[in-house]
Amino acid sequence: MSPEGVKVVAANRRARHDFELIDTYEAGLVLTGTEVKSLRSGKVSLAEAYGRTDGKEIFVLGLDIPQYKAGNRFNHEPRRKRKLLLKKQQINKIMPQLLQRGLTLVLVRIYFRRGWAKIEIAVGRGKKRHDKREDMKKRDHQRDIERAMKPSR
Repeated sequence: MSPEGVKVVAANRRARHDFELIDTYEAGLVLTGTEVKSLRSGKVSLAEAYGRTDGKEIFVLGLDIPQYKAGNRFNHEPRRKRKLLLKKQQINKIMPQLLQRGLTLVLVRIYFRRGWAKIEIAVGRGKKRHDKREDMKKRDHQRDIERAMKPSR
């Protein structure tokens, strides 16, 4: 648990590698009780998850939260459509961006903040292979600079 009360459940490490993230937002999730218990145990997969608009609302599709082991017949469906809880101003800012060609809604991480399940989403543009190579070159170059600046023992 970090100092500000954030416990990260899952992070999509490929998001920053595969997408150029333009804007990031924090949103709540509409979940059932067994989904929350399954999340608290750290069982979730963000690999194939993405966001979609439906009228004036934004939903998450493909988010895999496995059924809770101790759940009964009221257990949830693992890959159901889940609504994001965002302010109207945020939705009004995200909607036109998603209508632009090449922009998509990417899930970055799921975490608990003060006991509430939150999801960090980002509007992003897919990177081409040459963009990924440029990023790797920049990281290697920065690492070499830091190594040269570091005082040797």
